[in-house]
Amino acid sequence: MPDDQGHPELEEITLGKVLAALADSTRRKIIKALLLDVDGAERHCSSFGLTLSKTTRSHHFRTLREAGLIRQVDHGNKSLACLRRADIEQRFPGLLALIAKEPEN
Repeated sequence: MPDDQGHPELEEITLGKVLAALADSTRRKIIKALLLDVDGAERHCSSFGLTLSKTTRSHHFRTLREAGLIRQVDHGNKSLACLRRADIEQRFPGLLALIAKEPEN
């Protein structure tokens, strides 16, 4: 069962939800940016250079969180995103490497 912030447990992360989240190019861009960071790095949602409304940006991060790709941590009035690198690699070995190799559009 997901925690109170919507993060699924490792065994609840399904390939269908992960692939559905990654079907969107904006969300793949977010994951690719997180892959460039050191493991465990947390980034503010506005640090990705997305030219989207706050509502749309929130939707993308919620989709990634609920799929199990990222963990979002609230720090007062800001929310930071962190790639669940080890969890995704454990569930779907090699998936993150494929995303990292995808050419930019």
